[in-house]
Amino acid sequence: MTVHFEDLSVGDCWTSRARTITETDIVNFAGLTGDYDPLHVDHEFAKSTPFGRPIAHGMLGLSLLTGLGSHCPAANTLAFVAIRDWRFLLPVFVGDTVHIVNEVVETNQNGRRAGQVIWKRQLINQKGDVVQSGILETLVAMREVGRRRRDAQGESVHEPQIISLRGKRSSKAAA
Repeated sequence: MTVHFEDLSVGDCWTSRARTITETDIVNFAGLTGDYDPLHVDHEFAKSTPFGRPIAHGMLGLSLLTGLGSHCPAANTLAFVAIRDWRFLLPVFVGDTVHIVNEVVETNQNGRRAGQVIWKRQLINQKGDVVQSGILETLVAMREVGRRRRDAQGESVHEPQIISLRGKRSSKAAA
């Protein structure tokens, strides 16, 4: 089921399915980005680091978080606006199984067609440790397109409209 802006409330929270990180994931990500830092792809070098073995790229974790989050919930997202206060807290290793927790922390109507949604997202490993976390901002489509009008006191009021299959707008009162 697709979730629209009107369906979201502060405090709503979802947990995604899990995904295990493979060495192939890391090698493919290195190939895609050109980031062949030995910390990620050289087992002998990685033995000399504090981690003792290769770690996944931090941006691979963020990419997985974005993908897992796109179904958790399946929001009708119109735009990805910002990432704020992103933290890479712990390394992710080959064999780690991660999932995300996605929480709505703020919602604001943004015009007639969409609302701004501020999400707190966390990437969590199989031990329950938060390995990455931060704030993402998106624009999520409204189920009903509306227009603004003023009430008797001069306050702005949202007046829902329904868009027909022919693309013509009609107000709910006329529908």
